[in-house]
Amino acid sequence: MLLQHRVAWSHFGGTWALPGGARHEGESALDGALRESAEEAGVPPRAVRPVLQSVFDLGYWSYATVVAEVTAPFEPVISDPESVELSWVPVDEVDRYPLHPAFEDSWRRLRPLLDVRPVVIVDAANVVGSVPDGWWRDRAGAAARLLDRLGAWAEDGVDGADLGLPERTWYPRTVVVLEGQAKDAGDDDRLTVVRAEGAGDDTIVAQTAFAAASGGPVTVVTGDRGLAARVAEAGAEVRGARWLLDRLR
Repeated sequence: MLLQHRVAWSHFGGTWALPGGARHEGESALDGALRESAEEAGVPPRAVRPVLQSVFDLGYWSYATVVAEVTAPFEPVISDPESVELSWVPVDEVDRYPLHPAFEDSWRRLRPLLDVRPVVIVDAANVVGSVPDGWWRDRAGAAARLLDRLGAWAEDGVDGADLGLPERTWYPRTVVVLEGQAKDAGDDDRLTVVRAEGAGDDTIVAQTAFAAASGGPVTVVTGDRGLAARVAEAGAEVRGARWLLDRLR
């Protein structure tokens, strides 16, 4: 964990917590967290991937904590007067530090969730085929439109309740399996796009088994009953195409 040793004049000065601060008007909690981390600790926004967002909400005031994992190594830099020190602290040693009381409360709740990495696997053919909008005239184009909507959904984050998980928002790894003519659709760097070499169903089952073996939890979106039974046996929760379409922009 990257912890910030707070200066004496700050709120509960001398304690350790996370880089953070107030959001700008119209700024999302995620964007605010990335900006504040960059301003206070030199965290490159492209070097981290958000995992979950926890919100303490009193109605008239709220505080969001964003948990992210490092995807590219970097050295933190003290770049404003609010830090005495920045330090990478082993997760099992965080409790040994004098923590800011609010962060300490959050830490007790969030610590057990640090290793949770949800995965959503989408049967693109089934989702596209569930809406009679002429997709059969341009399967690649229909798949591309679905990828764009899924990318926005994954980027915005998913309600924890939708994934059977605690906390407000999660950012699952979203895998989209394409088959047949739909494989000509482009890529989207917000998603993991898999092009089935053989049967799409077999590829989805293989992706499910791999994700479940990595610790899950795994949600597969399909309305195909036969496939649903196979992925459930591999360890996934199953949601229908309508479940997903109701949540897309």
